[in-house]
Amino acid sequence: MEKQVGDYEPQLLAEDCSQTTLATGHKLMSWHTVRNYFPKYALKRSGVIYIDERPPVIHCFFMAIQHVLAMFGSTVLAPLMMGMDTNTALFFSGIGTIIFYIATGGRVPSYVGSSFGFIGVVVSATGYSYSPTSGRNEHVDVAAGGILICGVVYGCIGLLVLFLGHKWIEFVMPPVVTGAVVMTIGIHLSSSAFANATQTSFDGWMAFTTVMVIALTSIYAPGMMKRIPILIGMIIGYLINFGCGYTGAGPAIDYTEVYEAKWFAAPTFVHPKFEGNAISIIVPVCVVLVAENLGHIKAVGAMAEQPLDKYLGRAILGDAVATIVAASGGGPGTTTYSENIGVMAVTQIFSTLIFLIAAVVAIFLGFIQKFGAAIHTIPQGVFGGLSIILFGLITVSGARIWVENQVDFKDSRNLLVAGIPVVIGAAMQTTLQWGNFQLDGIGLPTYCAILLYQLLRGYDGIQELFRRRRNNKDSQETPIHLKEEEERV
Repeated sequence: MEKQVGDYEPQLLAEDCSQTTLATGHKLMSWHTVRNYFPKYALKRSGVIYIDERPPVIHCFFMAIQHVLAMFGSTVLAPLMMGMDTNTALFFSGIGTIIFYIATGGRVPSYVGSSFGFIGVVVSATGYSYSPTSGRNEHVDVAAGGILICGVVYGCIGLLVLFLGHKWIEFVMPPVVTGAVVMTIGIHLSSSAFANATQTSFDGWMAFTTVMVIALTSIYAPGMMKRIPILIGMIIGYLINFGCGYTGAGPAIDYTEVYEAKWFAAPTFVHPKFEGNAISIIVPVCVVLVAENLGHIKAVGAMAEQPLDKYLGRAILGDAVATIVAASGGGPGTTTYSENIGVMAVTQIFSTLIFLIAAVVAIFLGFIQKFGAAIHTIPQGVFGGLSIILFGLITVSGARIWVENQVDFKDSRNLLVAGIPVVIGAAMQTTLQWGNFQLDGIGLPTYCAILLYQLLRGYDGIQELFRRRRNNKDSQETPIHLKEEEERV
């Protein structure tokens, strides 16, 4: 039987290759493996375009630009908050997307960009606080060292998933845990967002304006504009602030860095520096990255009508390698982007070829030095408004995990696992230190959620887990005609 393009299975592929080897030798087997690793992209001009299909070439380009616009606001905002170079972040987001594409064999549509999960831990590890005049983070090298080690640990998790399957992740980090961890990130970072938005009364009004523009755009804007409210809010807020500064109604924006920057230059690369304190603070973020990838795989698989759970290990490994490569050059850690999931949901185009084109566009933007310098002129009030929106969305996405997975909060165990870490993350604005090991307001709640769940699961919970696994196994072994007979009875 001829194998369909989108149904790559390692076992079937090995059998096909072994049969071919009998006639033509080992070289043909290798070529057959490579040829079937990536989709062949059948042309489709209308309707839903699935993972192994593509629209016409010109449409691919415009769709790629759309994905770049969708990821742009978050990808440049995250490095700003950590004091990193935005051009470097854009460059490595493109490189990371290509790495992710190769790791997953082009079977998982995703753009890989700067992760907000690293903001709190990098700020805690380096003591950096953003403002338009604060400049770059002097300890980017220390942050990069911690992010690189986090990427290595993250990659080890990916290898375990690759060889042992993904079910054990759901055992260690069920939805009640992952929801609590994601919500904690947003709540913990909210204090810095509010501080940025309220430095002066003018900043407060600009933050309010930016928040309102983003909110109204996300609900009432037509077409594609509705999918990029963060970018539109940033632009409109910036223009209003510029107008106020030009007329004397507010502080003027300083463009000295833009004037001094070259038009085209290589991104700013920094060699990582490894310090125990920073590593101990940053590494726990790998738990958040696993949760994000798990949610991404399930969401995209449901939309594309193709189960993608079997690619989770390769997706985690690809994202981990992208994080390691980015940190090696002084860039932020990466993750799969929910903004691009929104674009796919609207357009119903899931072709992974489009993400390759988007990656190339992002790499090109990384070499426009004046572009990165202009990003650094975002006023404090506008930046504070953007931060409030983004951290609010992160917080709510944690609750969304609970809702979508129907977490039972009548169970006191779930109440404790969800409530205690969130309160710790909201209140804890310092770090706890034991020797060279430190935990901040994200790392400590993360470990608390995982340990609490396992401790409170109890003997009954473990029994229930094994009972479900046994029932699932029995259900898989039952012939289809017997299942239908049981349903009729």
